[in-house]
Amino acid sequence: MAVSQSVYPVARDESVAAEAILSLIVDNEPSVLARVVSLISARGYNIESLTVAETDVAKHRSRITIVTHGTAMKIEQIKAQLARLVPVRRVIDVLQEKDALQRELALIKVAGKEEQRVEAMRLAENFRARAIDTTHSSFVFEVTGARDKINAFIDLMQPLGLVEVARTGVLSIGRGSEKD
Repeated sequence: MAVSQSVYPVARDESVAAEAILSLIVDNEPSVLARVVSLISARGYNIESLTVAETDVAKHRSRITIVTHGTAMKIEQIKAQLARLVPVRRVIDVLQEKDALQRELALIKVAGKEEQRVEAMRLAENFRARAIDTTHSSFVFEVTGARDKINAFIDLMQPLGLVEVARTGVLSIGRGSEKD
């Protein structure tokens, strides 16, 4: 078992942890994001991905989407506590919603020569990644999709000369005509 390298003492729950994607509809006010992040970090969970944007200008509302890992019991506790925060209008457990769409965007820089470049382009085509920058020694690919797809693409680019990755974080929205 790997030893944590964190300088912060965090009690670890030995139960099975799973990924959780929570989408919050909040009033767009100062300190809302800080309160949400503090609530999650105070329970010893790391936020792997965080996206925030105003989604309804007229009502002054924003959507915060958070990816973290935790036990089912802890995630339920976090959801309940988030729902009690005054500026939080709705908490959506994206993985529990049958009609939720999830996407992420990544920019992936790969440097290589000859066969590596050919293989990188072949894989990019298979993953529907676009080369948005090309030089004699590198590519920058843009890939969108589910987290698993992006993670798989990054894993395949490692031996081909992966240099750098920039990711947006997960975005989520429900299918159909109803509003979240």
